[in-house]
Amino acid sequence: MVQYNFKKITVVPSGKDFVDIILSRTQRQTPTVVHKGYAISRLRQFYMRKVKFTQQNFHDKLSAIIDDFPRLDDVHPFYGDLLNVLYDKDHYKLALGQINTARNLIAKVAKDYVRLIKYGDSLYRCKSLKVAALGRMCTIVKRIGPSLAYLEQVRQHMARLPSIDPNTRTILICGYPNVGKSSFINKITRADVDVQPYAFTTKSLFVGHTDYKYLRYQVIDTPGILDHPLEDRNTIEMLSITALAHLKAAVLFFLDVSGSCGYSIAQQAALFHSIKPLFANKPLIVVCNKIDLQPLETLAEEDAKLVAEMRAEAAKNIGGFFGNQEGGDDGVLLSMSALKEEGVIAVKNAACERLLEQRVEIKMKSQKISSCLNRIHVAMPKPRDGKERLPCIPQAVLDARARAAKEARNLEKDIENENGGAGVYSASLKKRYILANEEWKEDDIPEIMDGHNVADFIDPDILQRLEELEREEGLRMAGEGDEDDEMEEVELNPDEKEALAAIRKKKKMLVVEHRLKKSTAESRPTVPRKFDKNREYGLNRMGRHLSGLGLDPSAAIERIRSRSLSRQGRKRERSIGVEENADAMDIDQPNKKQRLLSRSRSRSRPPGEVVPGDGFKDSAQKLKAIKIGKKASKKRNKDARKGEADRVIVNLKPKHLFSGKRSIGKTDRR
Repeated sequence: MVQYNFKKITVVPSGKDFVDIILSRTQRQTPTVVHKGYAISRLRQFYMRKVKFTQQNFHDKLSAIIDDFPRLDDVHPFYGDLLNVLYDKDHYKLALGQINTARNLIAKVAKDYVRLIKYGDSLYRCKSLKVAALGRMCTIVKRIGPSLAYLEQVRQHMARLPSIDPNTRTILICGYPNVGKSSFINKITRADVDVQPYAFTTKSLFVGHTDYKYLRYQVIDTPGILDHPLEDRNTIEMLSITALAHLKAAVLFFLDVSGSCGYSIAQQAALFHSIKPLFANKPLIVVCNKIDLQPLETLAEEDAKLVAEMRAEAAKNIGGFFGNQEGGDDGVLLSMSALKEEGVIAVKNAACERLLEQRVEIKMKSQKISSCLNRIHVAMPKPRDGKERLPCIPQAVLDARARAAKEARNLEKDIENENGGAGVYSASLKKRYILANEEWKEDDIPEIMDGHNVADFIDPDILQRLEELEREEGLRMAGEGDEDDEMEEVELNPDEKEALAAIRKKKKMLVVEHRLKKSTAESRPTVPRKFDKNREYGLNRMGRHLSGLGLDPSAAIERIRSRSLSRQGRKRERSIGVEENADAMDIDQPNKKQRLLSRSRSRSRPPGEVVPGDGFKDSAQKLKAIKIGKKASKKRNKDARKGEADRVIVNLKPKHLFSGKRSIGKTDRR
């Protein structure tokens, strides 16, 4: 079970956001209205509460930040060194220390100003002290803004770290860059690590999980390591060194025997010997990868000697861990090809077996084994006769195993690659059908409707009937054109016949187009008129049509435009009253009429005027209704102007508290 989950660390706000959050909370969750007529003790209490509440909010938020981030002295040494490599332990501790110092300073400021407010002699003095206290607190928080920004960056990066459990069964993959480590972890787990043909594709630790003998194993892919001194290694290489130094795991040292990674076997052997102290007390397996390019049997003599030395060192490491037991040299040097998947499962199984043997050996060396042996009894059956009884496996099970082995050798992916690859080959979904006859698999599946097989109702003479229907349809279509046949009886010259054929063709095209539009009417989108290129009517189209007929379209277009303009520009008729009220003796008569007209149009309607449709019989009834409505809304408007405070005491003296006799009991409510 993973003990360290850095994804739950709360977000660290910036200095400005921090101040806004706290001050907004103080404003919302404390009283906001105070009057100078209050007693001085009440004024002091009001502003002391403001300062204390703000200090407590700062304290809670800063404490949450300090508690959420892991303490380097309390976490597992692997995570302690990992955080040191990624974020610099000194910088990390300094940022958290500044947060802690700010929390203490804010508490001290609040304590000092509460003491000063306690002796404030006026509303102005108490308010000034409150403003100064909150201002000093906000200044302290703004000064630690860089530390807050740094911790937020650390939090985001820590949330992206893989969840590595340092105490579970682990397989650790290491070696030079581009030797096939990521390809191996992609084959045995569901991890999706990027694989590219250049060095340092993997720049961080990647974790996958695999199963072996009903147990879950953690597989860690580390970045490549180069052979140079420890102080010259960069952050990416130090991730691998940290994992090798602190994790109890079975180590798989990958060796590229083909040299296609860009490093020779001698360089890889030198790296193996330089990091050999990190392999102490860990099961070690040397994996020779890419044997499809360079088999082990064809290695040069010098390279074979270096591989043999690494094998001897791995065997010595295994023998030292398991007490120099015999057979320690078995399984310490394995070969595989991640490209062709040769030996991949064997390498995984060997590493898992090493971990199981290590666990058993640790249990045997512990002090608890003696107490457990007294309670363990293994019953061995005694043979009753000399007859040998072999295990009986049913034939169906043997057939299923053979079929599974055949399918495993010929995967669907291999069949796809043989038949043109993805996009060309289409897998058959019917080949795994279990039918009485294997020849039935590729048959077409009949259509089923309403629980009946459609194939049972097919007329054997369907083709003949279809031909008859087509013939009948042809006769019917021919009958529709009888009205044009009368014209054929008249002798037509070739030009007229050609025009008649064009008209009939155009008519058929219009019929087909109409039927097509009618069938797609529901799914066809609505196009605005100005973008509709196929609209039937328009001035331009009408002009082109009339020009094509040899007529002048200008008169018709001008007449249509004049009608449209007259319809749009039609003005309201002047009222008779305006003409009657016009002053006949005025010299500027047109302007006077225009002014009266504009004034009559802009003048508002009096409130008592009855408009048809209002539902009133006269102006008096309408005015009375308006008065009753205003009177009804007067109380609601008065309740809406209770005061400026957020909390309103609707009834200052409720009747159940200020009426009746005093009964036996508490009197604090009076």
